[in-house]
Amino acid sequence: MIHVVGNAAIDTAIDVERFPNPGETIVALGVREDIGGKGANQAVTVARCGERARLVAALGVDAAGARIRAALAAEGVATDGLTEWPGLTDRCIVLVDARGENMIVSLIGAALAFDPLAGAGFEGAVAPGDVVLMQGNLRPETTRRCLARARTLGATTALNPSPAYPTSEYDWSLVDLAIVNRSEAIALGEEPEPLAAARALRTAGAGAVAVTLGADGAALIADSGDFEASAPRVRSVDTVGAGDVFAGTLIAARAQGRAWDEALRIAVAAASLSVTRRGAQASFPSRDELARLLSPHIATELTT
Repeated sequence: MIHVVGNAAIDTAIDVERFPNPGETIVALGVREDIGGKGANQAVTVARCGERARLVAALGVDAAGARIRAALAAEGVATDGLTEWPGLTDRCIVLVDARGENMIVSLIGAALAFDPLAGAGFEGAVAPGDVVLMQGNLRPETTRRCLARARTLGATTALNPSPAYPTSEYDWSLVDLAIVNRSEAIALGEEPEPLAAARALRTAGAGAVAVTLGADGAALIADSGDFEASAPRVRSVDTVGAGDVFAGTLIAARAQGRAWDEALRIAVAAASLSVTRRGAQASFPSRDELARLLSPHIATELTT
């Protein structure tokens, strides 16, 4: 089982020709609403890859929370780890420009109030051999305690530190796999070059580090070697959620026994497909598309 411990939200994406300057008002080109939140996004991706996925998160007692719960169940994501809190369900406001780049402001009251260890999130659910995948929406001390508890229960730990905390808040020795983008790697590894920063995170204790590099693909630094995967040339229209597709696919491929290089290339291919479409989960590869990427024949083509 892959337990995704994090958040779920409603994403409101506003299309703009360009991002506004400070103090400037611009006219939007359109607006879309979708289910999102990094935790929910990664859990849905894992489920679409054919792996058992469970989301541990807090939802508000409102229509948005009910909508998210129903959508997750329809995707085959186990919802017994979802809890309710008295405030509103979290929300993300996303600006998407004409190049497909995005800027995101997140309202994460539910996530900040949530303690997965206080309810049914871990005890009796996380077992030896499971994977616990976390992001950066919970409080730093909560994330550290969850990673430590996952280790105690015999699970493999993965952390996608987005949004990132201050560097002093991390205990990388609790992380078997860190998944970061270029800017996160540089900030957290405190090195000017992303691969050097990834190596610095390994030196700090992380078991393996995957770095997404946008149109340049991704790289991964592990005990077994350094690996790179180039991205196919595609027309990017919306990058929202692409990092979550990468993370969920990489974790699922590893759970299926794929080698690091193969899992990395599959994850890059899946993320590249998502940026050709608009929306958060609406842009994610379908079960059929992910099954094709994960099939032995296609996976072999991706690695040659």
